[in-house]
Amino acid sequence: MQRRQYLPAYGKEHMKYIKADREHVKRMGRHCQIGDTLWMAMSGSGIGLRFTGRHLEIPVRGGYVAEYGEPDGNYARVAVYVDGIRVLDEMIDTAGKRLVAVDRETPGTVEVQLVKLSESAMSVIGIEPMAVGDGDRVAPLPPKAHLVEFIGDSITCGYGVDDEDYTHGFSTATEDVTRAYACHTARLLDVDYTLFSASGFGIISGYTDNPDKRLAEQLIPDYYHGLGFCRDRLPEGLNPTEMEWDFAGLQPEAVVINLGTNDDSFCQDTLEKQREYMESYERFLMDVRQCNPQAELFCVLGIMGQRLCPWMERACENYRQHTGDLRVHTLRLPEQDGNIGYVANYHPLERFHLAAAEALAPFIKKTMNW
Repeated sequence: MQRRQYLPAYGKEHMKYIKADREHVKRMGRHCQIGDTLWMAMSGSGIGLRFTGRHLEIPVRGGYVAEYGEPDGNYARVAVYVDGIRVLDEMIDTAGKRLVAVDRETPGTVEVQLVKLSESAMSVIGIEPMAVGDGDRVAPLPPKAHLVEFIGDSITCGYGVDDEDYTHGFSTATEDVTRAYACHTARLLDVDYTLFSASGFGIISGYTDNPDKRLAEQLIPDYYHGLGFCRDRLPEGLNPTEMEWDFAGLQPEAVVINLGTNDDSFCQDTLEKQREYMESYERFLMDVRQCNPQAELFCVLGIMGQRLCPWMERACENYRQHTGDLRVHTLRLPEQDGNIGYVANYHPLERFHLAAAEALAPFIKKTMNW
């Protein structure tokens, strides 16, 4: 397989290079540092910084997929925001790209964010030392007052939200986590967020078009302790799926779990399967609690169907009774209306993501007394 060319460095005199470390950037989502490069896989992961100066260039490196090519074109999609406005939207389809976030004649101060829009399953990105002018300054954005984690599936990832044709299938080019309910909820609450999500994943089965066939390889509980489920590779063949995540370094005050849509494709109306979902959901709650001992847990479901909602609610009630832990709450999210439309593969239009966020945000706010 032919090695894909890395784009040459941007030539500019009097430049210096600043690592994406905690001294200079706010790190968003799960990540790992390898040498001078900050690697990440999850949707919504990225960096935030306050930049003062004239020129800011962020080199973004791809993993194995970007370096050697991907036949379906499912490369990582990233966006750069300056003062809240998206100024760049790029597919990392080469071994590296140098994203010029700021280039001006007159110095100024702006807030810059780089966000991975696409999910972890397909690709990773690495942020290499940023190029700035000699007199330019970089500082991390301050943390918001609260942090929320969202655990979910394709709905949380923003699957197909940029493609309003329900006959189309998956593409990272049409995935945009910032238009999905989780990010909308975080904006309504004005909180920081971190995601752990993957399309087609569930509690006891991933999505299946045959209810007699369980997809046991796609279960969120099996991967929750890692950097993220990923088919891509980091340098030297490192697999993000096998890299342990240090929960102590990023403790949310609230955790939202939205899992069951893919399980429903397997469970259908079979009581035995629905009970298995309920029991496995309760066990996953115990794991999430162990990893996040101080968080309030919010279990939600329903945007793409509500058949498993009662079983999710029973799982939470059983968990409360068995553990005495009352910091678990349930909410049925409003279901999408197919008469209005869908995006790719019958996923929700952004308006239904917004409707879910408008139901979830006040529920969290009231419960948390924020």
